[in-house]
Amino acid sequence: MTTYVALSTPLSTPLAVRNHVRTDVPAGVLADPPADPPAMEVTLRVDGAEPLSAGLVAELHRTCDRAEDADLPVRVLLRLSGTPRGDTTGSLTITLVNSWERALRRLERLEALTVALVDGDIGGTAVEALLVTDHRVAARHLRVTLPRASGQAWPGMSLYRLSRQVGETAARRALRGRPIWSEEAQRLGLVDELVDSTPATEEGWSSRLPVPAPDTALRRSLVLNASSLSFEDALGVHLAACDRTLRGAARTEEPA
Repeated sequence: MTTYVALSTPLSTPLAVRNHVRTDVPAGVLADPPADPPAMEVTLRVDGAEPLSAGLVAELHRTCDRAEDADLPVRVLLRLSGTPRGDTTGSLTITLVNSWERALRRLERLEALTVALVDGDIGGTAVEALLVTDHRVAARHLRVTLPRASGQAWPGMSLYRLSRQVGETAARRALRGRPIWSEEAQRLGLVDELVDSTPATEEGWSSRLPVPAPDTALRRSLVLNASSLSFEDALGVHLAACDRTLRGAARTEEPA
């Protein structure tokens, strides 16, 4: 299920602070502006214990629709949990798999900050979703296993993404069914933060998340494409991105 919340600061913050009203500043004195701009949060739950379904694909597309239609910067939260109990690929069709891969690619290219909140063991669709997010927070009892089919690793794009993100050696070990535990996952960069409890229930977790920034998709693409481009080919793309950033900064600084 997808939920949508428009936030500027955590809801536990007093109302005056949430509305950026400074009650400790004398009248006529300008208070400092809030450090972070308001942001909208869109949440999607992905249960890796459940087989891939057309319903999940539709939910993911609705999440992307909501993020793309927002007037505020958007943070997409993926709550990931669960690992399959046995082989869950028996009912799959290549049409459904293709639709899922396209939906994941859409999320991966979204003009929004995507954050994975991981609870416990994950596998199946939860791992596939993890691999397309920008920032990843997991409980310390994390265990990651690749999607499986007929006793072997599922040959989907999760293999491609895992190999690019953690390297061929670690991906080869996972290919043989070896789980990736929390400390190793953090060392490999598969997750960015480990917390003592479920991320969404740890006090103050929301305030520690990165703030959505303009041109998130642009900067993400520069990172994703770096390993496949020569320096000469990458130079023009990066210079164009720098020029776009400088033009945006100049427009911001123009007097009203």
